[in-house]
Amino acid sequence: MIKKSILGLCICTALFSGCGNGGTSKGDTLFNEGNYQEAIAAYSDQLATKPKNVNALYSRGRAYEELGDLESAKADFEAGYKQDDKNIKLLMALSNVYQKEGNHERSLLYAEYATALPGAPAMANFMKARALHQIGSTEEAMKEYSAAIEKDKDFGQAYYYRGVLKYATEKQRSACTDFKKAVSLNYAPAESAMEKYCK
Repeated sequence: MIKKSILGLCICTALFSGCGNGGTSKGDTLFNEGNYQEAIAAYSDQLATKPKNVNALYSRGRAYEELGDLESAKADFEAGYKQDDKNIKLLMALSNVYQKEGNHERSLLYAEYATALPGAPAMANFMKARALHQIGSTEEAMKEYSAAIEKDKDFGQAYYYRGVLKYATEKQRSACTDFKKAVSLNYAPAESAMEKYCK
């Protein structure tokens, strides 16, 4: 049976890459080149003169996260959140970093804040779903995966993980429909699921 766990889930890099406020700073350029340590130094220079710069805090947090320093990432995201508690990027970043730490209740909390905001993107529902998935709230997770799909019909990852839940709850035919859709949207893990469970 497909494992329910979604630890190590690959989050769309498009959601978290890029920062700034419309322009491209030196830190953003370094970040996009993969020079995360240098990006951190550049963002730190910005923060030395403007310590409440939300974009710089978010961006430095992302650079720390890329380097695997979740504690520093979390500290920057939390500092940014204190300045702007309606910032969707920060809310989803916090949900993501807590998920990586295995603190699914905290991950769920920030995802719920994100989904409550007007115009919340499909990724916010997806992140709420994965937290619910991890704590075993199957039906609620299914609803949130469906909500993500409703907002973005091309969200292959959401189809795949909804299929995982459907298969785990013995809805094989419906699960295979989701896997097939995920394959058509080029979400690679769905191919092995189709081969193994949908013959």
